[in-house]
Amino acid sequence: MSLNKLKNFNDPVYGFVSIPCDLVYDIISHPWFQRLRRIKQLGLSNYVYPGAQHTRFQHVIGAMSLTQDAIATLEQKGVRIKPEEKEAVYAAILLHDIGHGPFSHTLENILVKGISHEQISLHLMEQMNLEMNGRLSLCIDIFTNKYHKHFLHQLVSSQLDMDRLDYLRRDSFFTGVQEGVVGQDRIIKMLNVFEGELVVDEKGIYSIEKFLIARRLMYWQVYLHKTVVAAESILIKAVERAFVLAANGKQLFASPAFAYFLNNQPHASSFFSDKEGIKSYTQLDDNDIMTSIKVWCNHEDLILRDLCLMLRDRQLPKIVFSNEPFQEMELDRLKGFVLNQKNISYAESDYFVYTDSIKNRAYNLDHFHINILYKDGTLMDIAKASDQYNIETLARSVTKYFLCYPKYLEPK
Repeated sequence: MSLNKLKNFNDPVYGFVSIPCDLVYDIISHPWFQRLRRIKQLGLSNYVYPGAQHTRFQHVIGAMSLTQDAIATLEQKGVRIKPEEKEAVYAAILLHDIGHGPFSHTLENILVKGISHEQISLHLMEQMNLEMNGRLSLCIDIFTNKYHKHFLHQLVSSQLDMDRLDYLRRDSFFTGVQEGVVGQDRIIKMLNVFEGELVVDEKGIYSIEKFLIARRLMYWQVYLHKTVVAAESILIKAVERAFVLAANGKQLFASPAFAYFLNNQPHASSFFSDKEGIKSYTQLDDNDIMTSIKVWCNHEDLILRDLCLMLRDRQLPKIVFSNEPFQEMELDRLKGFVLNQKNISYAESDYFVYTDSIKNRAYNLDHFHINILYKDGTLMDIAKASDQYNIETLARSVTKYFLCYPKYLEPK
């Protein structure tokens, strides 16, 4: 490795994180990767937790650091990992989030219909691989789980991957929510490989229990906090309203990158073949969206203006959670009040009174299992190995319904 690429990051969570190879340095230096500095990890969670200002860039650097630790642990336990495999898995964990758009998950499937950030990440990896003369080919095979050593993919994407370990620890650190603190060092030390799959040594079972519980708590307390849900729903409504106005020929202020999406409204069927669309996407970040939101606060369209003012000034709607879907009669009653207040149509009242649902599932039995490896060589899923009944409960999907409406329309 050349001396001018021997760099370190001083990470507030883990301390110094080293760049292990030339490939990692070249990825980090790429403009598409540097864009992650301008995309918040937690969307609008800073509306509730002021410290939640950290970025996707910080997250993937942290995830790479944990991956380095995991590789070292597995090698100590006799798992053979070639130098090129190490470089490829470091590249894969660095690039797994490169397809995220502004405000991370918040505007996913809004800017480009029918495409996930994982699909965009893969496409950008493939484009970078062409630029880098095939140096990312093994990385892509690991990312797509086509490489024969499946445990390398599981370090990048599974129910116990380095992505999850980092975001729980990092998001807990920056939000101050202590319930999300996980013992990532202990968990990594307990990792092992059995028959080509990533497993956890028997002694690590309690650390995995705490990890799953922490994940559940972080979803309810941070990612799905009711005020965060309300704020992000208003951002979505504002962008959707802008799309409607643009489709009707209205002129809207926007940066060139954002203007491409407003004026073209791309879909999954054509997006990846549109070079201009990809170029615009890789220039798009949180700043493009929030600058437009600020300018639209003075737009002539009443709906867009009100939504943007709500977001800019944090005058968020009232949000109510329920275990059951809300009745249409209740929505109609609230919409009636809105119609009396604003000169809009019944259909347009959906921007101010609306219902949707959120889901929380800490452990998915249909996905890669977290298997505990016992000393006699037997494997058991954590849901059955744990002596805590609530671990099995965490495998169930919990759905909550929410209703949003202006705060001046308190139900009687």
